Amino acid sequence: MSPADSKTVEARSVRLNTKAENAAALAPDVERHTLTRSPNDLLIEVKAAAVNPSDVKAATGLMPYAVFPRTPGRDYAGVVIDGPAGSMGREVFGSSGDLGIRRDGTHASHLVVEADAVVEKPKTVSWEEAAGIGVPFVTAMEGFRRAGIPKASETVLVFGVNGKVGQAAVQIATWQGARVIGVVRKAEAYEGHSNAPIEVIDASGADVAARVRELTAGKGADIVFNTVGDPYFQAAHKSLGLRGRQILIAAIDRIVQFAILEFYRGQHTYVGIDTLGLSSAATGAVLRDLGPGFASGHLKPFPIKADAIYPLERAREAYLAVAGSSRDRVILRP
Repeated sequence: MSPADSKTVEARSVRLNTKAENAAALAPDVERHTLTRSPNDLLIEVKAAAVNPSDVKAATGLMPYAVFPRTPGRDYAGVVIDGPAGSMGREVFGSSGDLGIRRDGTHASHLVVEADAVVEKPKTVSWEEAAGIGVPFVTAMEGFRRAGIPKASETVLVFGVNGKVGQAAVQIATWQGARVIGVVRKAEAYEGHSNAPIEVIDASGADVAARVRELTAGKGADIVFNTVGDPYFQAAHKSLGLRGRQILIAAIDRIVQFAILEFYRGQHTYVGIDTLGLSSAATGAVLRDLGPGFASGHLKPFPIKADAIYPLERAREAYLAVAGSSRDRVILRP
């Protein structure tokens, strides 16, 4: 099919026309826009799209490279309705660091994305579940890709274990056979799927680093996945074993005290992950690494509650739910 023969669709899209001062001031519209793909792109009918905290942060000016006006949304699942030969009818899902931030994203009825950005949707996974995989699993997997995929002989310590990235990290690490210890802010059990039992440390009632040393016979953790950032920076640092690696994906305060002597004597590695820096194609490569885990059942999508699914016309409610730190995976369904 030549570009001249490409299908044109009139898409319904959520639009943010200007930056909002805060989440309460968000005023998204639903507008119609004509979409046509380029030769190496796919035109996708979106069946479901997730709302991530980064979508709301970008809408309120916390990401200076976010453009306006634009359609938000990084994660999606849908059907290819136009594309290179052999691509029509494929059921796919994907995510991106630039979709919905630097260019129009997934909170729409249709989406144009590069052909190498998408991954086949497992038959056992619903549209809403597939749309909810993206950012959390990509963040967790990219962290492990950069720090080293956990080995069966290793211990992985996850701070913020009941957050979505924390749960994805548990799934991936236990899929690889590693031992996982989780850390929670207050007394609660681990809420997600795991391929093995995990120990949970309540940070409000225990010295995390001391407890990690007890649980590892003094060795410490091989990998610390710190999904929270600076509040746990010192506990994470003190929990690292020799040649341990700490993965960092977030911050509240940007500046921390850093013990350089302990860092180099411990031969530690710190890995910073920013999935907003990943293109759609780079994100697709990460998702393809996760594919065998979902196919085998070692990785499971997050459960989606019916009351966490919104139509495009109620996008503001969906954004406010995420801004209010909802633990549910919030989904838009065009």
